[in-house]
Amino acid sequence: MSTPGRLLDDEQRLDWLQLSRSENVGPVLFFQLVNRFGSAAAALEALPEISRRAGRREPVRIYPRERAMADLERAERIGARFVARGEAGYPPLLRHVAGPPPLLCIRGRTDVAMMPPLAIVGSRNASVPGLKFTRRIAAEVGRAGYAIVSGLARGIDTAAHEASLETGTIAVLAGGIDHVYPRENARLMEEIAEKGLLVTEMTPGTAPRAEFFPRRNRIVSGISFGVFVVEAAFRSGSLITARLAGEQGREVFAAPGSPMDPRAAGTNRLIRDGATMVTEAAHILEVLAPMTATPLPEAAPMRGSGDELDEILSDAMPARDVPEDLYGRLLSLLGPVPATVDDLIRESARPAADVLAALMDLELSGTIRRDTAGSFTLVNA
Repeated sequence: MSTPGRLLDDEQRLDWLQLSRSENVGPVLFFQLVNRFGSAAAALEALPEISRRAGRREPVRIYPRERAMADLERAERIGARFVARGEAGYPPLLRHVAGPPPLLCIRGRTDVAMMPPLAIVGSRNASVPGLKFTRRIAAEVGRAGYAIVSGLARGIDTAAHEASLETGTIAVLAGGIDHVYPRENARLMEEIAEKGLLVTEMTPGTAPRAEFFPRRNRIVSGISFGVFVVEAAFRSGSLITARLAGEQGREVFAAPGSPMDPRAAGTNRLIRDGATMVTEAAHILEVLAPMTATPLPEAAPMRGSGDELDEILSDAMPARDVPEDLYGRLLSLLGPVPATVDDLIRESARPAADVLAALMDLELSGTIRRDTAGSFTLVNA
Protein backbone atom coordinates (compact mmCIF):
# COMPACT_ATOMS: atom_id res chain seq x y z
CA MET A 1 0.00 0.00 0.00
CA SER A 2 1.31 3.45 -0.85
CA THR A 3 1.79 6.15 1.77
CA PRO A 4 -0.27 9.31 1.18
CA GLY A 5 1.85 12.05 -0.37
CA ARG A 6 4.53 9.59 -1.55
CA LEU A 7 5.29 9.09 -5.23
CA LEU A 8 8.40 6.93 -4.80
CA ASP A 9 8.95 3.77 -2.82
CA ASP A 10 12.14 3.29 -0.78
CA GLU A 11 14.12 1.70 -3.62
CA GLN A 12 13.08 4.37 -6.11
CA ARG A 13 14.07 7.09 -3.63
CA LEU A 14 17.51 5.50 -3.38
CA ASP A 15 17.73 5.37 -7.19
CA TRP A 16 16.75 9.04 -7.46
CA LEU A 17 19.28 10.14 -4.86
CA GLN A 18 22.02 8.03 -6.43
CA LEU A 19 21.35 9.33 -9.95
CA SER A 20 20.94 12.97 -8.91
CA ARG A 21 24.30 12.92 -7.09
CA SER A 22 26.23 11.16 -9.85
CA GLU A 23 28.92 12.97 -11.81
CA ASN A 24 27.69 15.64 -14.29
CA VAL A 25 24.01 14.86 -13.61
CA GLY A 26 22.34 18.22 -12.99
CA PRO A 27 18.60 18.66 -12.46
CA VAL A 28 17.74 19.10 -16.16
CA LEU A 29 19.81 16.11 -17.24
CA PHE A 30 18.35 14.04 -14.39
CA PHE A 31 14.80 14.38 -15.70
CA GLN A 32 15.93 13.89 -19.30
CA LEU A 33 17.63 10.63 -18.33
CA VAL A 34 14.54 9.41 -16.45
CA ASN A 35 12.41 10.33 -19.46
CA ARG A 36 14.76 8.60 -21.85
CA PHE A 37 15.16 5.36 -19.96
CA GLY A 38 11.85 5.17 -18.08
CA SER A 39 13.24 5.17 -14.53
CA ALA A 40 16.19 6.32 -12.46
CA ALA A 41 17.29 2.69 -12.00
CA ALA A 42 17.45 2.12 -15.76
CA ALA A 43 19.32 5.40 -16.24
CA LEU A 44 21.92 4.37 -13.65
CA GLU A 45 22.54 1.12 -15.54
CA ALA A 46 22.98 3.06 -18.79
CA LEU A 47 25.43 5.73 -17.52
CA PRO A 48 28.70 3.84 -18.16
CA GLU A 49 27.76 3.00 -21.75
CA ILE A 50 26.51 6.54 -22.42
CA SER A 51 29.78 8.11 -21.31
CA ARG A 52 31.79 5.56 -23.32
CA ARG A 53 29.83 6.31 -26.50
CA ALA A 54 30.39 10.04 -26.01
CA GLY A 55 34.14 9.52 -26.01
CA ARG A 56 34.94 9.54 -22.29
CA ARG A 57 37.84 7.26 -21.41
CA GLU A 58 36.89 6.68 -17.78
CA PRO A 59 33.31 5.72 -16.83
CA VAL A 60 31.25 8.48 -15.28
CA ARG A 61 31.39 8.30 -11.48
CA ILE A 62 28.12 6.96 -10.07
CA TYR A 63 27.24 8.03 -6.54
CA PRO A 64 27.72 4.92 -4.36
CA ARG A 65 24.50 3.28 -3.26
CA GLU A 66 25.93 2.82 0.23
CA ARG A 67 26.41 6.59 0.52
CA ALA A 68 22.88 7.23 -0.69
CA MET A 69 21.56 4.81 1.94
CA ALA A 70 23.67 6.55 4.60
CA ASP A 71 22.32 9.94 3.49
CA LEU A 72 18.72 8.77 3.91
CA GLU A 73 19.48 7.23 7.31
CA ARG A 74 21.36 10.32 8.53
CA ALA A 75 18.45 12.55 7.57
CA GLU A 76 15.97 10.26 9.30
CA ARG A 77 18.00 10.30 12.54
CA ILE A 78 17.50 14.07 12.90
CA GLY A 79 13.86 14.06 11.84
CA ALA A 80 14.44 15.08 8.21
CA ARG A 81 13.56 13.29 4.97
CA PHE A 82 14.08 13.46 1.23
CA VAL A 83 11.03 14.38 -0.84
CA ALA A 84 10.74 14.11 -4.61
CA ARG A 85 9.34 16.76 -6.91
CA GLY A 86 5.57 16.52 -6.54
CA GLU A 87 5.51 14.87 -3.12
CA ALA A 88 4.04 16.45 0.01
CA GLY A 89 6.53 18.91 1.44
CA TYR A 90 8.08 19.81 -1.91
CA PRO A 91 7.18 23.49 -2.48
CA PRO A 92 4.59 23.58 -5.30
CA LEU A 93 5.93 26.61 -7.20
CA LEU A 94 9.44 25.14 -7.29
CA ARG A 95 8.17 22.14 -9.27
CA HIS A 96 7.60 24.38 -12.29
CA VAL A 97 10.93 26.19 -12.63
CA ALA A 98 13.32 25.02 -15.34
CA GLY A 99 15.32 22.14 -13.90
CA PRO A 100 13.88 21.87 -10.37
CA PRO A 101 15.88 19.80 -7.87
CA PRO A 102 14.72 16.18 -8.21
CA LEU A 103 14.92 15.73 -4.44
CA LEU A 104 14.91 18.09 -1.49
CA CYS A 105 15.91 17.28 2.06
CA ILE A 106 13.38 18.89 4.40
CA ARG A 107 12.81 19.13 8.14
CA GLY A 108 9.84 20.72 9.87
CA ARG A 109 6.20 21.39 9.10
CA THR A 110 5.27 20.41 5.57
CA ASP A 111 2.05 22.44 5.77
CA VAL A 112 4.18 25.62 5.68
CA ALA A 113 5.20 24.66 2.12
CA MET A 114 1.55 24.97 1.09
CA MET A 115 1.25 28.60 2.24
CA PRO A 116 1.66 31.30 -0.44
CA PRO A 117 5.34 32.29 -0.18
CA LEU A 118 7.24 35.58 -0.35
CA ALA A 119 11.04 35.69 -0.23
CA ILE A 120 12.79 38.46 1.70
CA VAL A 121 16.55 38.82 1.19
CA GLY A 122 19.19 41.47 1.66
CA SER A 123 22.51 42.53 3.10
CA ARG A 124 24.39 40.49 5.69
CA ASN A 125 25.86 43.75 6.95
CA ALA A 126 22.45 45.33 7.40
CA SER A 127 21.72 48.73 8.88
CA VAL A 128 19.54 49.19 11.97
CA PRO A 129 16.75 50.84 9.91
CA GLY A 130 17.00 48.01 7.36
CA LEU A 131 16.59 45.36 10.07
CA LYS A 132 13.64 47.17 11.67
CA PHE A 133 11.94 47.62 8.30
CA THR A 134 12.49 43.95 7.42
CA ARG A 135 10.94 42.79 10.69
CA ARG A 136 7.92 45.02 10.18
CA ILE A 137 7.27 43.91 6.60
CA ALA A 138 7.88 40.21 7.37
CA ALA A 139 5.51 40.30 10.34
CA GLU A 140 2.75 42.11 8.46
CA VAL A 141 3.00 39.94 5.35
CA GLY A 142 3.15 36.85 7.57
CA ARG A 143 -0.01 37.87 9.41
CA ALA A 144 -1.70 38.24 6.03
CA GLY A 145 -1.22 34.48 5.51
CA TYR A 146 2.08 34.27 3.64
CA ALA A 147 5.13 32.13 4.40
CA ILE A 148 8.35 34.15 4.51
CA VAL A 149 11.23 32.50 2.63
CA SER A 150 14.89 33.40 3.11
CA GLY A 151 18.38 31.91 3.27
CA LEU A 152 19.20 31.95 7.03
CA ALA A 153 22.14 34.30 6.45
CA ARG A 154 23.14 37.07 8.83
CA GLY A 155 21.41 40.42 8.65
CA ILE A 156 18.22 40.78 6.61
CA ASP A 157 17.63 37.02 6.24
CA THR A 158 17.82 36.50 10.00
CA ALA A 159 15.47 39.40 10.70
CA ALA A 160 12.93 38.06 8.17
CA HIS A 161 12.95 34.58 9.74
CA GLU A 162 12.72 35.85 13.31
CA ALA A 163 9.74 38.09 12.52
CA SER A 164 7.80 35.27 10.81
CA LEU A 165 8.52 32.33 13.11
CA GLU A 166 4.99 32.31 14.51
CA THR A 167 3.21 32.82 11.17
CA GLY A 168 5.32 30.53 8.94
CA THR A 169 8.86 30.72 7.61
CA ILE A 170 10.98 28.62 5.24
CA ALA A 171 14.78 28.64 5.45
CA VAL A 172 16.67 27.43 2.38
CA LEU A 173 20.14 26.18 3.30
CA ALA A 174 23.33 26.19 1.22
CA GLY A 175 24.64 23.15 3.08
CA GLY A 176 23.26 19.96 4.55
CA ILE A 177 20.12 19.87 6.68
CA ASP A 178 22.32 19.14 9.73
CA HIS A 179 24.95 21.81 9.06
CA VAL A 180 24.45 25.11 10.89
CA TYR A 181 25.63 28.17 8.97
CA PRO A 182 26.28 30.74 10.25
CA ARG A 183 26.98 29.30 13.69
CA GLU A 184 25.22 32.12 15.54
CA ASN A 185 21.95 31.02 13.93
CA ALA A 186 22.00 27.55 15.49
CA ARG A 187 19.11 28.33 17.84
CA LEU A 188 17.11 30.05 15.09
CA MET A 189 17.62 27.05 12.81
CA GLU A 190 16.20 24.73 15.48
CA GLU A 191 13.24 27.04 16.02
CA ILE A 192 12.52 27.03 12.29
CA ALA A 193 12.71 23.21 12.25
CA GLU A 194 10.06 23.19 15.02
CA LYS A 195 7.73 25.95 13.79
CA GLY A 196 8.58 26.35 10.09
CA LEU A 197 10.44 24.40 7.43
CA LEU A 198 14.12 23.83 6.58
CA VAL A 199 14.88 23.02 2.94
CA THR A 200 18.06 22.08 1.07
CA GLU A 201 19.04 20.19 -2.07
CA MET A 202 22.30 19.10 -0.40
CA THR A 203 22.87 15.80 1.40
CA PRO A 204 23.37 15.67 5.19
CA GLY A 205 26.88 16.54 6.33
CA THR A 206 27.56 18.85 3.37
CA ALA A 207 29.35 22.06 4.36
CA PRO A 208 28.38 25.22 2.42
CA ARG A 209 30.77 26.24 -0.35
CA ALA A 210 30.83 29.38 -2.47
CA GLU A 211 29.33 27.64 -5.53
CA PHE A 212 26.37 26.37 -3.47
CA PHE A 213 24.99 29.82 -2.61
CA PRO A 214 23.74 30.72 -6.13
CA ARG A 215 22.00 27.33 -6.19
CA ARG A 216 20.46 28.13 -2.79
CA ASN A 217 19.35 31.52 -4.12
CA ARG A 218 17.69 29.87 -7.13
CA ILE A 219 15.59 27.74 -4.77
CA VAL A 220 14.71 30.78 -2.63
CA SER A 221 13.29 32.58 -5.66
CA GLY A 222 11.80 29.43 -7.21
CA ILE A 223 9.78 28.65 -4.09
CA SER A 224 8.27 32.13 -3.98
CA PHE A 225 5.68 34.25 -5.79
CA GLY A 226 8.05 37.18 -5.45
CA VAL A 227 11.35 38.34 -3.97
CA PHE A 228 11.63 41.47 -1.80
CA VAL A 229 15.17 42.91 -1.55
CA VAL A 230 15.67 45.24 1.41
CA GLU A 231 19.35 46.22 1.24
CA ALA A 232 21.89 45.13 -1.37
CA ALA A 233 25.18 46.50 -2.65
CA PHE A 234 25.96 46.38 -6.36
CA ARG A 235 27.73 43.01 -6.07
CA SER A 236 25.36 41.50 -3.52
CA GLY A 237 24.19 37.91 -3.73
CA SER A 238 20.70 39.29 -3.14
CA LEU A 239 20.81 40.80 -6.63
CA ILE A 240 21.54 37.31 -7.98
CA THR A 241 18.35 36.15 -6.26
CA ALA A 242 16.45 39.07 -7.81
CA ARG A 243 17.84 38.26 -11.26
CA LEU A 244 16.88 34.60 -10.89
CA ALA A 245 13.41 35.66 -9.78
CA GLY A 246 13.01 37.66 -12.98
CA GLU A 247 14.17 34.70 -15.08
CA GLN A 248 11.64 32.47 -13.30
CA GLY A 249 8.79 34.89 -13.90
CA ARG A 250 8.53 35.97 -10.27
CA GLU A 251 7.75 39.47 -9.01
CA VAL A 252 10.67 41.58 -7.79
CA PHE A 253 10.19 44.13 -5.00
CA ALA A 254 12.78 46.49 -3.54
CA ALA A 255 13.05 48.94 -0.67
CA PRO A 256 14.42 52.35 -1.66
CA GLY A 257 17.37 53.79 0.25
CA SER A 258 19.66 56.74 0.49
CA PRO A 259 21.92 57.24 -2.54
CA MET A 260 24.68 57.89 0.00
CA ASP A 261 24.40 54.36 1.47
CA PRO A 262 26.23 51.64 -0.55
CA ARG A 263 23.76 49.11 0.84
CA ALA A 264 20.99 50.84 -1.10
CA ALA A 265 22.83 50.95 -4.43
CA GLY A 266 21.51 47.59 -5.57
CA THR A 267 17.92 48.10 -4.46
CA ASN A 268 17.75 51.56 -6.00
CA ARG A 269 18.98 50.09 -9.27
CA LEU A 270 16.33 47.37 -9.10
CA ILE A 271 13.65 50.04 -8.75
CA ARG A 272 15.13 51.99 -11.65
CA ASP A 273 15.01 48.78 -13.73
CA GLY A 274 11.34 48.13 -12.98
CA ALA A 275 11.08 46.45 -9.58
CA THR A 276 8.08 47.43 -7.46
CA MET A 277 9.10 50.00 -4.85
CA VAL A 278 8.02 49.02 -1.34
CA THR A 279 7.66 51.34 1.63
CA GLU A 280 4.84 49.41 3.32
CA ALA A 281 3.51 45.84 3.30
CA ALA A 282 0.42 46.85 1.31
CA HIS A 283 2.62 47.50 -1.73
CA ILE A 284 3.57 43.81 -1.75
CA LEU A 285 0.18 42.42 -0.82
CA GLU A 286 -1.71 44.26 -3.55
CA VAL A 287 0.62 42.79 -6.21
CA LEU A 288 0.50 39.25 -4.82
CA ALA A 289 -3.23 39.12 -4.06
CA PRO A 290 -4.35 38.12 -7.61
CA MET A 291 -1.67 35.40 -7.76
CA THR A 292 -2.63 33.86 -4.44
CA ALA A 293 -6.40 33.91 -4.90
CA THR A 294 -6.28 30.21 -5.86
CA PRO A 295 -4.85 27.75 -3.29
CA LEU A 296 -1.56 26.11 -4.20
CA PRO A 297 -2.04 22.63 -5.72
CA GLU A 298 -1.57 19.56 -3.58
CA ALA A 299 1.01 16.90 -4.48
CA ALA A 300 0.19 14.80 -7.54
CA PRO A 301 -1.51 11.46 -6.84
CA MET A 302 0.20 8.09 -6.97
CA ARG A 303 0.00 6.17 -10.22
CA GLY A 304 0.51 2.84 -8.53
CA SER A 305 3.18 0.65 -7.01
CA GLY A 306 6.41 0.54 -8.98
CA ASP A 307 5.72 3.63 -11.12
CA GLU A 308 7.47 6.97 -10.91
CA LEU A 309 6.07 10.42 -11.55
CA ASP A 310 3.27 10.77 -14.10
CA GLU A 311 4.51 14.25 -14.89
CA ILE A 312 7.97 12.97 -15.81
CA LEU A 313 7.08 9.81 -17.67
CA SER A 314 4.36 11.49 -19.69
CA ASP A 315 7.14 13.01 -21.81
CA ALA A 316 9.29 9.89 -21.90
CA MET A 317 11.21 9.41 -25.12
CA PRO A 318 12.43 5.99 -26.25
CA ALA A 319 16.12 5.25 -25.83
CA ARG A 320 17.83 5.55 -29.21
CA ASP A 321 21.25 4.85 -30.57
CA VAL A 322 23.04 8.06 -31.49
CA PRO A 323 24.93 7.98 -34.81
CA GLU A 324 28.63 8.02 -33.90
CA ASP A 325 29.46 10.88 -36.27
CA LEU A 326 26.88 13.17 -34.67
CA TYR A 327 29.01 13.66 -31.54
CA GLY A 328 31.86 15.06 -33.61
CA ARG A 329 29.52 17.23 -35.66
CA LEU A 330 28.00 18.82 -32.55
CA LEU A 331 31.41 19.37 -30.95
CA SER A 332 32.56 21.15 -34.10
CA LEU A 333 29.55 23.48 -33.86
CA LEU A 334 30.13 24.32 -30.19
CA GLY A 335 32.61 26.71 -28.63
CA PRO A 336 32.86 29.23 -25.77
CA VAL A 337 29.78 31.16 -26.95
CA PRO A 338 26.45 29.52 -25.91
CA ALA A 339 24.49 27.82 -28.70
CA THR A 340 20.81 26.99 -28.40
CA VAL A 341 19.39 23.54 -29.01
CA ASP A 342 17.33 24.87 -31.94
CA ASP A 343 20.46 26.27 -33.58
CA LEU A 344 22.31 22.99 -33.14
CA ILE A 345 19.43 21.01 -34.64
CA ARG A 346 19.24 23.36 -37.62
CA GLU A 347 23.00 23.55 -38.28
CA SER A 348 23.60 19.82 -37.84
CA ALA A 349 20.70 18.98 -40.17
CA ARG A 350 19.88 15.93 -38.04
CA PRO A 351 16.64 14.74 -36.44
CA ALA A 352 15.84 16.62 -33.26
CA ALA A 353 15.58 13.44 -31.20
CA ASP A 354 19.09 12.37 -32.26
CA VAL A 355 20.53 15.79 -31.40
CA LEU A 356 18.83 15.87 -28.00
CA ALA A 357 20.11 12.39 -27.16
CA ALA A 358 23.64 13.27 -28.30
CA LEU A 359 23.65 16.47 -26.24
CA MET A 360 22.60 14.47 -23.18
CA ASP A 361 25.46 12.04 -23.74
CA LEU A 362 28.03 14.82 -24.24
CA GLU A 363 26.81 16.67 -21.15
CA LEU A 364 27.06 13.53 -19.07
CA SER A 365 30.59 12.92 -20.34
CA GLY A 366 31.61 16.40 -19.18
CA THR A 367 32.55 17.54 -22.69
CA ILE A 368 29.87 20.25 -22.88
CA ARG A 369 28.12 22.42 -20.30
CA ARG A 370 24.51 23.61 -20.10
CA ASP A 371 23.84 27.15 -18.83
CA THR A 372 20.79 28.34 -16.91
CA ALA A 373 19.08 29.35 -20.16
CA GLY A 374 19.43 25.83 -21.57
CA SER A 375 22.15 26.68 -24.14
CA PHE A 376 25.41 24.77 -24.47
CA THR A 377 29.11 25.62 -24.53
CA LEU A 378 32.19 23.51 -25.04
CA VAL A 379 34.08 22.82 -21.82
CA ASN A 380 37.67 24.13 -21.90
CA ALA A 381 37.06 25.72 -25.30
